[in-house]
Amino acid sequence: MKPGKRSAVMLLSFLCLLAMVLAACGGDTPSTSKVSDDKQILRYPVVGDPDVNTVDPALVQDTDSNFPIQNIFTGLVTLDAGLQVKPQLAESYQQSDGGLTWTFKLKKNLTFSNGDKLTSEDVVYSINRAIDPATKSSVAGYLQLVKGFKDFNSGKVKTLIGTSLLAPDPETVVIKIGQPAAYFLQTLSYPTSYVVNKKLVEKYNTNWTDHLDEGAGSGPWKVTKYTHNKGIDLVRNDSYYGSKPQMSKLSIIFYKDQDAMYRAFQAQQLDFTPVPSTNLDQERGSQGFKETPILTIRYIAMNYLVKPFDNIKIRQAFALAINKDLIVQSAMKGAFTPSNHVIPQGMPGYNDKLTGPLGTDTKGDSAKAKQLLQDGMKEAGYANVGALPPITLTFYPRNQNFKDALTAISQMWQNTLGVKVNINIVTRPKLLDLTTATKNNGSLMMWQAGWNADYPDPQDWLTLFFDKGQDYNQSNYGQNSSTASSAQLEVQKTLEAADQEQDKTKRMQLYNDAEQKAINDVAWLPLWQEKVQYLVRPGVANLSLNSQQLIPPDDWSKIYITQ
Repeated sequence: MKPGKRSAVMLLSFLCLLAMVLAACGGDTPSTSKVSDDKQILRYPVVGDPDVNTVDPALVQDTDSNFPIQNIFTGLVTLDAGLQVKPQLAESYQQSDGGLTWTFKLKKNLTFSNGDKLTSEDVVYSINRAIDPATKSSVAGYLQLVKGFKDFNSGKVKTLIGTSLLAPDPETVVIKIGQPAAYFLQTLSYPTSYVVNKKLVEKYNTNWTDHLDEGAGSGPWKVTKYTHNKGIDLVRNDSYYGSKPQMSKLSIIFYKDQDAMYRAFQAQQLDFTPVPSTNLDQERGSQGFKETPILTIRYIAMNYLVKPFDNIKIRQAFALAINKDLIVQSAMKGAFTPSNHVIPQGMPGYNDKLTGPLGTDTKGDSAKAKQLLQDGMKEAGYANVGALPPITLTFYPRNQNFKDALTAISQMWQNTLGVKVNINIVTRPKLLDLTTATKNNGSLMMWQAGWNADYPDPQDWLTLFFDKGQDYNQSNYGQNSSTASSAQLEVQKTLEAADQEQDKTKRMQLYNDAEQKAINDVAWLPLWQEKVQYLVRPGVANLSLNSQQLIPPDDWSKIYITQ
């Protein structure tokens, strides 16, 4: 029976009286009043081993470096908490010429954090700089839609300013692209195109990021001190054009790994920490515990240019020998979701009908794995397992659970296939260097990596990793001599067609088809899709991460410290 109005009024009166009594008594009831401005300080950790890889937006390619960059710099557009494109430095934008010309009108009176004016010339300079081969950006490819990209990036022309990148007046930016693309605006939400202070870059050249405190960016925070191997101190940028942070200071502190962050949080040295999988059971239900599904896939990559992984059946054998469900439940304590996907759930283009190689699920198939290995060795001319080349898996362990998971996977290969796999543990910067060098190169055999969505479009996952000439095609899909190489070239054509297709339904179907074929060839060996579990100190109000593990620029205005 639903209570009537009279009962509801009586109940409300009682609750109000109870609230007043509790307030009068004080007790342990926490206050939600804000602390003074000088105490509005947030201590936030990122992985720096011992430093972040970069704080140059034109170079960033990892999540931890991206966090400070996203707070110091901004670009023409950004993604909101729901990953929808919205204007940032731009007030508005429109396309013309059949989608080949984009015109952006900037907000009025924009400045860098030191008060220098920010105009359209700064925008085109920053995009041009990211593409410039002298910058040596591994992520310049995010801007490959810009007309003339290849000619400039290869050194055939000296600049794109004045041709594809135009600043007709201080508040107007015009970008011309080489082909219509439904995802163009999404690419501009990645830091590669974020605006840097030309005066600072030209004054200090490659050392300009050591002078971030001199007005580097236009984001909600400005740098007061960058101490290498320790952290970055930032204060509220009171000249920020958007909704300003309520907090006065943000201290970004570098830690070796998530285990070290968690210990620091327990010692009350941090206000936020990811929770290592080992500690999940004890922290679930704790005050301040939060969990967010994120657009991150962890995977193993095998180089097509290194034997024995030039043989598709041997690749499939290694894939089917892994029981991902068991790995996630045991080593990762159920923190993540086993996956056969390249495109994670929550992304446009996610295919819920996709399977692993030969129609398998995430449990794998040990019997098929054994047979595939035998068939593959016969094709490749290996008399037995002992004749296989030595096999090494290289990885960086974010925490002990990652190390346990990869060790367990190597044991599954040993038990199911009879193949001993050596483990090579390296630092994160070393792994980035090694994987970057594998394009068209057999220098690295097999490694574990992860990818977090840069922007919400399948192109960021499929074309970026498997199309010809892409910097991230580090497994050398379609650029090898395997028996599947010709079929892989057809998949690359499908990806290029999908990139240009304007009909959304047709476009997603093309990506779905390409993804399944890539998985069949084990272009990636996906392991799991991640969630981020984290603790926020009681007293920190409204802090939450989006599915990219970021805080959108204007969301800082909602976060504050209470007593």
